[in-house]
Amino acid sequence: MAAPKNYQRRGELVLLCALMGTLWEIGRGQIHYSVPEESDKGSFVGNISKDLNLESQELVKHGVRIVSRGRTQLFALNRKTGRLLTAGRIDREELCAQNMQCLVNINILVEGRGKLFGIEIEITDINDNNPKFQVENLEMKINEIAAPGTRYPLPEAVDPDVGINSLQSYQLSPNHHFSLDVQTGGDGTLHPELVLEKALDREEEAAHHLVLFASDGGDPRRSSTVHIHVTVLDTNDNAPVFALPIYRVKVPENVPPGTRLLTVSASDRDEGANGEVAYKFWKISEKQSPLFRLNENTGEISTAESLDYEECAFYEMEIQAEDVGALLGRTKVLILVEDVNDNRPEVIITSLFSPVLENTLPGTVIAFLNVHDRDSGKNGQVVCNTPHNLPFQLEKSIDNYYRLVTWKYLDREKISVYNITVMASDLGTPSLSTEMHITLYVADINDNPPTFPQVSYSAYIPENNARGASIFTVMAHDPDSGKNAQVTYSVTEDIIMGSPLSSYVSINSDTGILYALCSFDYEHIRDLQLLVTASDGGDPPLSSNVSLSLFVLDQNDNTPEILYPAPPTDGSTGVELAPRSAEPGYLVTKVVAVDRDSGQNAWLSYRLLKASEPGLFAVGLHTGEVRTTRALLDRDALKQSLVVAVQDHGQPPLSATVTLTVAVADSIPAVLADLGSIRTPADPDDSDLTLYLVVAVAAVSCVFLAFVIVLLALRLRRWHASRLLQASGGGLVGVPASHFVGVDGVRAFLQTYSHEVSLTADSCESHVIFPQPNYADTLISLESCEKNDSLLTSVDFHQCKDEAAASVQVSSVLCSRLILKGI
Repeated sequence: MAAPKNYQRRGELVLLCALMGTLWEIGRGQIHYSVPEESDKGSFVGNISKDLNLESQELVKHGVRIVSRGRTQLFALNRKTGRLLTAGRIDREELCAQNMQCLVNINILVEGRGKLFGIEIEITDINDNNPKFQVENLEMKINEIAAPGTRYPLPEAVDPDVGINSLQSYQLSPNHHFSLDVQTGGDGTLHPELVLEKALDREEEAAHHLVLFASDGGDPRRSSTVHIHVTVLDTNDNAPVFALPIYRVKVPENVPPGTRLLTVSASDRDEGANGEVAYKFWKISEKQSPLFRLNENTGEISTAESLDYEECAFYEMEIQAEDVGALLGRTKVLILVEDVNDNRPEVIITSLFSPVLENTLPGTVIAFLNVHDRDSGKNGQVVCNTPHNLPFQLEKSIDNYYRLVTWKYLDREKISVYNITVMASDLGTPSLSTEMHITLYVADINDNPPTFPQVSYSAYIPENNARGASIFTVMAHDPDSGKNAQVTYSVTEDIIMGSPLSSYVSINSDTGILYALCSFDYEHIRDLQLLVTASDGGDPPLSSNVSLSLFVLDQNDNTPEILYPAPPTDGSTGVELAPRSAEPGYLVTKVVAVDRDSGQNAWLSYRLLKASEPGLFAVGLHTGEVRTTRALLDRDALKQSLVVAVQDHGQPPLSATVTLTVAVADSIPAVLADLGSIRTPADPDDSDLTLYLVVAVAAVSCVFLAFVIVLLALRLRRWHASRLLQASGGGLVGVPASHFVGVDGVRAFLQTYSHEVSLTADSCESHVIFPQPNYADTLISLESCEKNDSLLTSVDFHQCKDEAAASVQVSSVLCSRLILKGI
């Protein structure tokens, strides 16, 4: 009946332990795993994907990885399966010494979610260590007068395992004089003691050989031995006694080697050699032994090497004092190492997300940082900060982790690279700090359109340019980078004078150079208005426009064009009339010319190149007016030939010439008579032509005389004729009215010159009455005579007696033509 009850109690105990363990896990808020020490590399620890509610394919997507501070990674994560595995063999004793519970904390970083998860892994002990004595052979000296029941401490074995796998028992080899008694200390440690059961007799047996066994409770059980050689001595009845049962001392960790810590002192009431005491370490660990030095004669304890609080903050050892009689005294020495702020904080970048887009929202995690200080207390408390002039700030995460996040938008065009300094300072006195620099690159987005330096541009190209000539270069700047800053240029299509703009100009899409596709003519087109578009290579692309005014510059490529007098088409020369009574300054005619160019290229000047009578006529430099410079004399020839040149002011200048013939006479009959009497020097080649001309002049003269007789018959109708003549304007010639010729905004005014014709009562002859010099003369040309449509002189004659009007039109121009032919 007792057995079932025991099983029931055990079951309840197991359930209680499981419940407490569950509550412990819930309270910690961490994932807990356990794995035996010394497991093979790759041993399964736990399933991270299952416990973090992540699918195995999401592990890579979210960037799940292990982050832990330390030099050696004990565990590895299979990112395909989500299994947490051992990265190598784990020695629990090396990690946790003899602590009952060995826990290793790691952190799992899920970068995609910006979260850290803590994982606690317990390393369970296995029986992989033997109990071990510090010495293999022990020499003991026991006085023969020692009373039975005297106890002698024996060396203790050390087993780094814990629990049932640690040291459990001692055994002594069988003998007649000694037994083994094991005492249990307050901390559960076992202290073996050798008990003298039977009085010794050195003369009977001077030495005893014993074997002490130390065993653990593992399966299989492990053990070790120490051989004890007991030497029986003569009488020495006083053992050394220490002044203090426990010595305590505090020492800062930064003391140099060789510093004296304390001096232990033991006294022996014996005299002479039996009172001399020697000191030595009785119980000290292997790690502590190289750190301290004990003077066996004085009991002075000093440091042999530098101490490190971070390695060990507390040392405990036992000192033994022995006299020559092998009587012993022992004391404990407790050394407390005080922490000194001798370690700077350590800052480790666990994860860095670089580059970061410039349109990243405020609050985005840029990096995870782990901060640690090996010191303790305030010396190990670390405060982190970043410069306030940067758009970043630190936020505390779990454990000693910080998150570096943005607190405002970034602008790559202003700052493309940030050098972030993280300052970690402890709270020690004096404070120690560490600076860590993070280089963060800002990635570009297409948030800036190309921009032109100017709102508009003006370009100039001379006319008659070569096809394909470079006209102008536009350049737009895009502050973005990469494809977002690659600018291409285009011209918006338009219709110019019925032709597409693309037939006039083109633009290099890469360089922005504008080319002429045709040779421009200033007189045909003077300016073009273009709209140039600059687009970047972003997605979506951004663009901007700029207006370009292209002006064609005039070149002196047009010679002056003489509008009046009109150039002859049959080789004849125009004739201008000037009365012999003309005063100096009399306006004979006016040369009118225009130039299709503009500006200085169209600024015309007139000059007299050649004259048959030098000094008789002058030409206005800018007006082109031909005037007399003196009064006409009887000796002046009837026919005056003038050559007038019209020249522009271009570079080089262009010019044109016109030949004028001026007839000098007081009346038309006189003009005809004088013209008929004019003879030119005989030319053998023109003798026949001259003969024909003389005959023609004689025939015309006869016709003219008949015409005069008819006029005399009509003298009785003079008053009526005068009235008709006044009504008709008395015109000899109906010259077309004022002509306005406009070329490129320039208008030349052609004046109309007319003659007044009147009949005298006495002779009924027709006389030509010339107006005053301020009137314009009649312009008569051979061409107009032939065409008979521009310069026609009409005279209406009526009979003097019978009031019947006889209208006779006589073309004086034809007469003049026949006469000029003779000339």
